[in-house]
Amino acid sequence: MKRGKKPKFVFPRLKDKRGGLLNFADYRKPANKVAYAFIIVFLLFFSFIAVFPIVFLFASSMKSVSEITSATYTFWPKEWDFAKIGALWSRFDFGRYYLNTFVYVIGAVICAVVFNSLLAYAVAVVKPVGYKVINALIFLGYMVPTILNIFPLLQEIKAFGFLDPDHQSYLTFLPLWLGFGANAYYYMLFRDYFARLPKGLVEAASMDGANQLRIFTRIVLPLSRPIIGIVAIFAMTAAYSDFLLPYCVLQSAQLQTVVVGIYNISNINPPLQLPEFLLLILLSIIPQIVIFLVFQRLIMNAGAGKGSKE
Repeated sequence: MKRGKKPKFVFPRLKDKRGGLLNFADYRKPANKVAYAFIIVFLLFFSFIAVFPIVFLFASSMKSVSEITSATYTFWPKEWDFAKIGALWSRFDFGRYYLNTFVYVIGAVICAVVFNSLLAYAVAVVKPVGYKVINALIFLGYMVPTILNIFPLLQEIKAFGFLDPDHQSYLTFLPLWLGFGANAYYYMLFRDYFARLPKGLVEAASMDGANQLRIFTRIVLPLSRPIIGIVAIFAMTAAYSDFLLPYCVLQSAQLQTVVVGIYNISNINPPLQLPEFLLLILLSIIPQIVIFLVFQRLIMNAGAGKGSKE
C-alpha cells in the first residue's frame, strides 16, 4: 500500500464476526440465521418509524396549501419550492432566534458544568462538615417536580429585575443559565463520577502542597472529560428545547429563543399557512438532529447507564 493512501473500508461479514451474543459459528445453524434475519427486520422497522416523521415533515412543508387540503393525498410535493425557506427565514429574521438560542445554550452548558462539578467535588472529595446534609437536601430537591418550582422561581427573578421587557441585553439570560448551574441530576452525575476517582491522586497532590482549587482544575477535571461531555450534551439539548421558563423570562422579542419564537409566530394575525408553520418546525429541529448525529455515541453510552429527569 502506498504511503498516504487510506485503506478501503470493507463491510464486515458474518463469518468474520467474533464478538457479541452470537459468533460466526452460531450462524451456521438455520434457526440462528432466521433469528438474525428477524432482528435485522425488527431494527429496520423501528429505524423507519424513527426517520419517517422527519421525512414526512419535510415533504409536507414543501407542499402548497392546495396539495395539503386536497382530497387526493400525495406524499411528495408536485413542485419543490426551496425558495420558501429563504423567504420565511428573512420574513421572521430566524437567524436572530438561532443566535439567541446559541447564547442561551452556551451559557447553560458552562453553568451546568462549572457549578455542578464544583459542588459535587466539595461533597464527594473535600467532604466538609455537614456535607451529608447538603447531599440529602439536594436529593430531596430532586424529588420535587420541576413545574412546582416555576412560580417561586419567577418571583425571585422578578425581584432581581430580570422580567423587564425593556431589557435588550443578553444578561437577561443569567437566571436561566444559573438554573442549569443548580441541577440536581447533573450534580449526581458528577458526584458519582468523582467518588470513583483514585483517592491516591488527590492525597498525593495535597501532600505536595496543592490547594483544593488547584487539585480540582489540574487533576480532577482532566480525568473527568467523559462525564463533562455527558453533562454538556444533556444541558445542551435541555436548553435548546426549554420553553416554559424562557417564555416567562424573555419578555423582549429581540432575545427570544427558537422554541419561544415559533410559539409567538404561531399566534400572529393573519395566521401562518400550514406549510409555512411546518417549515418553521423543521428549521427548529435541524440543530438537534445535528447535535445527535455528532455526539450520538456519547449520548447512547450515557443513556445506557443513567436515567434522566428534566
